[in-house]
Amino acid sequence: MPEQNKVDYPIDETLQDVTEDRCPILYALDIVGQKWKLPILWYLQAADATRYNELKRRIPGITNMMLTKSLRELEEAGLVSRDVVDSVPPKVTYALTQNGRDLLPTLNDLYKWGEHQMECAKDKNAANAASEAESENASENIVH
Repeated sequence: MPEQNKVDYPIDETLQDVTEDRCPILYALDIVGQKWKLPILWYLQAADATRYNELKRRIPGITNMMLTKSLRELEEAGLVSRDVVDSVPPKVTYALTQNGRDLLPTLNDLYKWGEHQMECAKDKNAANAASEAESENASENIVH
């Protein structure tokens, strides 16, 4: 196996790390794996500080309840900070913490991997469609 394809973390062959919640990958996915968290992180990385309503507008389909819940969980995980300016009405902004910014290169790599997987799936679907069309044409020629 080429060196670049090897994992640089220990794999417990008994899978106790997975079954006993000690796997760092599963732990990380538990933090950022919820549907709305990645879009929130992507939008927060684009600006120093983002207001709640701006996030709500930029993430189509997210409800107030899910945005609030996701922001709280990201804040608890130390990826997002919440800053409240004492004014009337109060001004609340959200930003990535250093810990959140440290995650961005990993998300970029995951994006590239996902993009490649989508291309592979698209190529496979096109090949399957061409094969099916070819089979149909062959069947029609036999019947006539």
